[in-house]
Amino acid sequence: MTQNTTESIIEPDLPIIDPHHHLWDLRPMVPMFPQPHHPFIAALLDNAYYTHDELLAHVSGGHKVVATVFMECGAFYDASRGEAMKTVGEVEFVNGVAAQSASGLYGDTCLCAAIVGHADLTQGSQAGEVLDALQAAAPTRFRGIRHAAAWDADPEVLGPPFHAPEGLYRDATFRKGFAELGKRGMTFDAWLLEPQLPDLIDLARAFPDQPICIDHCGTPLGLASYSGKLEERFDGWRERIRELAQCENVVVKLGGLAMAFCGLPEDGPAAGWSSEKLAPLWKPYIETCIEAFGPQRAMFESNYPVDYWGADYQVLWNTFKRITADASTDEKAALYAGNAARFYGIEDALA
Repeated sequence: MTQNTTESIIEPDLPIIDPHHHLWDLRPMVPMFPQPHHPFIAALLDNAYYTHDELLAHVSGGHKVVATVFMECGAFYDASRGEAMKTVGEVEFVNGVAAQSASGLYGDTCLCAAIVGHADLTQGSQAGEVLDALQAAAPTRFRGIRHAAAWDADPEVLGPPFHAPEGLYRDATFRKGFAELGKRGMTFDAWLLEPQLPDLIDLARAFPDQPICIDHCGTPLGLASYSGKLEERFDGWRERIRELAQCENVVVKLGGLAMAFCGLPEDGPAAGWSSEKLAPLWKPYIETCIEAFGPQRAMFESNYPVDYWGADYQVLWNTFKRITADASTDEKAALYAGNAARFYGIEDALA
């Protein structure tokens, strides 16, 4: 991965907790993919290897990233454990990266200070056994899971490998598994697409005490059959975001807009757009989310390396800082670090 844009760092002393990044090695999977005509698949294959060294290079590139949160991505599963338990391997691997970082040999940033894994909640109540195993794999760092529900009637939106079942968050068996999180005080990250936001609203209302984070501003769509329709769909997206924000158990991650799904920008990967050009594209979505959820229930994210499609790491954070230029000191402290620290239980990173 190369950096395509060089910019001076805006507000270099502002502490950041990056609450959403991945680690993976997709190189063994590359032969399994068809010719990467889909932009999201192309972006993944362009960043087929992203582990400790790559992440460290980004977080030490000028912005004051004090800690990060790992987000599950189906990597480093342990096949020897069987289908249900294989996801424990990912948490074990990431906990090792976190321990490596905690040694202090690689700088001051606490990489993977919190870990979000995956358990298949369609197992119903049996998912509790997997949750317990995930917790045991990283007792001081594991916080909860993400179970993505992204689906669209147009198969070209996501590409063949990435469709979840339609209506997953409304499924009764899924909800039995979802209830196991609350019994253990665990968090839930939700990823789905903008037309599916009513499914998450329904889930959040059904479990009002369950902490939920909606990833990537709800993923507005701007490719395939949605290409060229961002402007006409904006009001509908905004209405659903405002409705979701009425659920006080939900927080929002401000980012993901550089993914190929959104078309903000349409060209990539890392086509060299500056933060000055990106900020007007992202500002309506970022500001809408902050207005809806308030500055105490929103957090900026990198979503790296996926958001490499639209911006390199340093430009991405510069773009966010341009958008929040008029925010107060307290609001910036919350949006860039404090809210993430509270949601994922890593307040020590700010001590």
